[in-house]
Amino acid sequence: RAHILPYFDDLQIRLCDVDGEALQTYINVKAKFGRSDGHGGLSAVSLRQHKNVLNQTLKLAQRDGLIQTNPADLVVMPHAAQFTGTFYTEAQMRDLLTAVKNERLYPIIYVTALYGLRRSEVLGLRWSAVDFEQKTIEINHKLVTCREDGKTITVGEDELKNKSSHRVLPLIPQVEQVLLQAREQQELYRKKFRRSWCSKWEGYICLLPDGEIITPNFLTARFGRLLKKHNLPPIRFHDLRHTCASLLVQAGVSMKQVQLWMGHSDF
Repeated sequence: RAHILPYFDDLQIRLCDVDGEALQTYINVKAKFGRSDGHGGLSAVSLRQHKNVLNQTLKLAQRDGLIQTNPADLVVMPHAAQFTGTFYTEAQMRDLLTAVKNERLYPIIYVTALYGLRRSEVLGLRWSAVDFEQKTIEINHKLVTCREDGKTITVGEDELKNKSSHRVLPLIPQVEQVLLQAREQQELYRKKFRRSWCSKWEGYICLLPDGEIITPNFLTARFGRLLKKHNLPPIRFHDLRHTCASLLVQAGVSMKQVQLWMGHSDF
């Protein structure tokens, strides 16, 4: 809906006229200008997903006798750039948490650092997932952005990345205190904003003062600015997840337990 349909609808091209050149042009255009925010192209990983959709669709058309051959077979895909994730040392993590102690994003950064959550998972946390009596926190929801009618929107989803992503973790005492303080702060903001408080995201933990949700893109951008503000080494927000895994391994936690904690599917 966000990429393939609008592109080919604009071309007004018939199925029988879709050839390897048309599909290659689509991939090339998306590789240069495909990002929804207008800043460059889609990654090689995303482009492969696009090709898979096109390929499966055209396979069905070929099976039904609508086309003789599958032109997706002729498409040459760009190679994915080799990426090496970075992470903080234990000392750097302490410096980070100390530096952002009074920042609005502190609860998000703190919870992510200790649990190694994905960005979508931490933003999708809801108060109903935190059991303060049983001392557990359930990862059962995520917050993602998508394109709808030409606009970028934020939605909550119960379907996580994989089956192992749905997990129940112990509520670490330090995290419990941070969450209790965050809930108290949220109630103060709710009373302050009164009728102008946004009720759409009622029940979510990671909210702005007026009740609006903290979006994935906002979090990524603000996290980068916080690192610059406090003169900390640049890392991606996702690298907090790498840091958590690294520190768990250094602490002697077995790889299987680390994978369970992080919600990996391959263990």
